[in-house]
Amino acid sequence: IAVMYLGKMVELSDSKSIFVDPLHPYTQALLSAIPIPRIDVKREEIILKGDVPSPVNPPEGCRFAGRCIYVQDVCRQKTPELKPYAAGRFVACHFAGKLQRTVHD
Repeated sequence: IAVMYLGKMVELSDSKSIFVDPLHPYTQALLSAIPIPRIDVKREEIILKGDVPSPVNPPEGCRFAGRCIYVQDVCRQKTPELKPYAAGRFVACHFAGKLQRTVHD
């Protein structure tokens, strides 16, 4: 599965890894929005704040920085590269692996 935000790939992984342990904050938010058809299972939905930047004139640095809860100065200054994280997993985030991630069923 490839996850893209404003035309840039932010995460690439097999489906099991994406659903069990999403690495990028955008992937985490996307997965938190999937309805669970069981009333006994609760999951916190991640509500993204901020505005979606223009895809025609994207911001400098990480395109997701304006909506990311983990944003730091480096995110607004330097575009993160899609880099290997683990076997068969790639992520474009300066803080991948250092963030508290949401585990999904």
